[in-house]
Amino acid sequence: MKFGKEFKKQMVPEWTEAYMDYNGLKRILREVRGYKQTKHPATHNKALQKKPTLDKTFSGLHKEASNLPSKGDIEDQVIDVNTLQHDGSGQIYKTKFLRQSEEGGEVEVMFFRKLDEELNKVCNFYKDKVEALMHEPAVLNKQMDAFIALRVKVENPDLNGSSLKRCYLSNVSSKMLPTSTTCSRDRNPGRDYVGLIPEVDTNDDHQQEESTAGPEVNSVSTAGCGCDHREEVNKDDYKEDPLKILEHVKINNTLESPISTIKGVFKDSKEEDLSFNKEELRKVEERLRRVFVEFYHKLRLLKHYSFMNLAAFSKIMKKYEKITSRRAARLYMRIVDNSYLGNSDEVTCLLESVETTFIKNFSKSNRREGMKLLRPKAKRERHRVTFFSGFFLGWSIALLVAIVLRIEAHNLMDKEKGTQYMENIFPLYTLFAYIVLHMLMYAANIYFWRRYQVNYPFIFGFKRGTELGYREVFLLSTGLAVLASAGFLANLQLDTDSSTRDYKTITELVPLVLVIFVLLITFCPLNILYRSSRFFFIKCIFRCICAPLYPVTLPDFFLADQLTSQVPAFRCFELYICYYSLGEYSRRQSKCLSHGVYNTFYFIVAVIPYWLRFLQCIRRLCEDKDAMHVYNGLKYFSTIVAVIIRTAFELKKGMTWMVLALVSSSVAALINTYWDIVIDWGLLRRQSKNKYLRDKLVVSHKSVYFAAMVLNIVLRFAWMQLVLEFRLRSLHKMTIITIFSCLEIIRRGIWSFFRLENEHLNNVGKYRAFKSVPLPFSYYETDDDDDDDDDDDDKND
Repeated sequence: MKFGKEFKKQMVPEWTEAYMDYNGLKRILREVRGYKQTKHPATHNKALQKKPTLDKTFSGLHKEASNLPSKGDIEDQVIDVNTLQHDGSGQIYKTKFLRQSEEGGEVEVMFFRKLDEELNKVCNFYKDKVEALMHEPAVLNKQMDAFIALRVKVENPDLNGSSLKRCYLSNVSSKMLPTSTTCSRDRNPGRDYVGLIPEVDTNDDHQQEESTAGPEVNSVSTAGCGCDHREEVNKDDYKEDPLKILEHVKINNTLESPISTIKGVFKDSKEEDLSFNKEELRKVEERLRRVFVEFYHKLRLLKHYSFMNLAAFSKIMKKYEKITSRRAARLYMRIVDNSYLGNSDEVTCLLESVETTFIKNFSKSNRREGMKLLRPKAKRERHRVTFFSGFFLGWSIALLVAIVLRIEAHNLMDKEKGTQYMENIFPLYTLFAYIVLHMLMYAANIYFWRRYQVNYPFIFGFKRGTELGYREVFLLSTGLAVLASAGFLANLQLDTDSSTRDYKTITELVPLVLVIFVLLITFCPLNILYRSSRFFFIKCIFRCICAPLYPVTLPDFFLADQLTSQVPAFRCFELYICYYSLGEYSRRQSKCLSHGVYNTFYFIVAVIPYWLRFLQCIRRLCEDKDAMHVYNGLKYFSTIVAVIIRTAFELKKGMTWMVLALVSSSVAALINTYWDIVIDWGLLRRQSKNKYLRDKLVVSHKSVYFAAMVLNIVLRFAWMQLVLEFRLRSLHKMTIITIFSCLEIIRRGIWSFFRLENEHLNNVGKYRAFKSVPLPFSYYETDDDDDDDDDDDDKND
């Protein structure tokens, strides 16, 4: 693979604009090449014959640049790079091209001007990100102090006084020091977990910055940087019990459960006192582990960002030399290597320190297990997934053809039995059709998200290395299609065969068996069929059901929006309960519509998805205090009113209900359409450079966005047909309902792509590639401490 494609592929999607514009520099070099070919074709062709292949590894790039001749001969010098100091913005690099007077020199001047702009941009971005992270190690050290003290306290409840202190010191020593030490060793435990200030080599261009984290931060060195990792202090510094730190600590209540949310409503503070039990210790350890993993991930992204940009600068300079036959790479790469991007090693030192701390405290000194958590392996594409996907797709198509041929062979649609099938059996199997179609749309979305580099795993918050690709989702959808089609064909075969008509009651149980089987697989605790993804889905479903009692995250409201397009599927579940619990299946007469309870739940089931989404808006309004959540909630409330009126018209008929249904449905459709296009997709911006769209677009073809808007409007108003009841004589009513329900699922799939695209572009605009993880502990000062501080101030006065 060429370096340009590999460079683009390896970019952090949210930082795309912060990377070096490799393709822009290549375009300038093409102009230089065109000039060289026009003016000096023989020399240029000879230079091209010496051009090596482009598939060299990154490790050899700097080596090739270093082997070039030095700039000792003044006649060979092509560029002069000046480093300018600017207050607040660090160093600015400016290159002067010394051969500007030659023909075509203006293009090369433009190349180096662009190169300097990219170097300054990359260095400033990298420096800002590193400096933004430097306060986090101090916070993590304090969290580790409290965690170690809590673990000792919980695991040794019978100890107290000096014995508890000795156990604490022994625990810290055994957990933190690289070699086994005794409790009497003079170390300051609990203050060097992460390595707060990595020591870097200083030179004329770079000076070590002063830390702003306080006295204890400045006294710490970092392991792996050629310095002692721990600062020795006297034992006399421990005038108090180290475990007294727990008196200044409370548990942060993140309101991530219904119980904690209810407690938070009746409490002014979101903090809880320590209870010193094993369950509390387990939760604290789990949350602190997530904090360390996320912090390590941030460091890795920064390290990768630095590495890729250094490789890009080396590669583009090598291309410049090949095209122009001028030797400038060595001098410029020396400047790049001495810049903050190439010379700063804070990230490397912090990576080593975090690895050491994490392995000793969260994986029982098992490096292999610790590194699995810190560096989860990327999911490999397996050939068997592709094979079985195609296999199941072929089977599902064959089964559908067999079903159609079976129906045509027995003329089921022309008999009274056919009417019974469409009213009783067909709705039971449409549940699987809705689910399979939704899964296929999701698989298609994943394919296009990956193609256009929309970072959907980060947006959804999937655990790294466990997210499903489009092949896996397509495999599950085709597998479910085969299962449902085989069940339907078996039902037809048993029912139409004269030798099996005595088992008619048993044949009616086939759909129920399929539903139970799918539910068992979904909730199966065994590590089969993508357990982590199944549990993530179940967790999101549960959080949607408990909408006001959980903080609303993007996966929660995204899934709730998907459920609003699955109202027919919810009604199918209601039909299952009525059809089998009342014994209707044994008589093949569905009289559910005549039951008052069924009709009541027919209303409730249709409203539930929109009601859950409405409650999520209320919860977000309470947390964010943003008026947009009020308008969003009113949108779902108008939809609830429209659904209720439309359902009443469907059950009761009448001209009055029809008019009310048309008006309410039209108003809801207009509001939802506007919200979809303007708010969720961010389109129809008047001041945008892309007329009637938005400034940034993932898909290069603008017609795709206009087609999506038109299609969304058409499909939004398609459900009006259920009110107007335009019927085709060749189609049964149930068939028409199924078709329009499938169209709504397709519309939701289209909406999902552009909704996540807009979210991704918002992250790109804010360079948001990290997720914030709440800390388990919060520190506070007691009244005694405040009094002591006041006494000290009085003495000083």
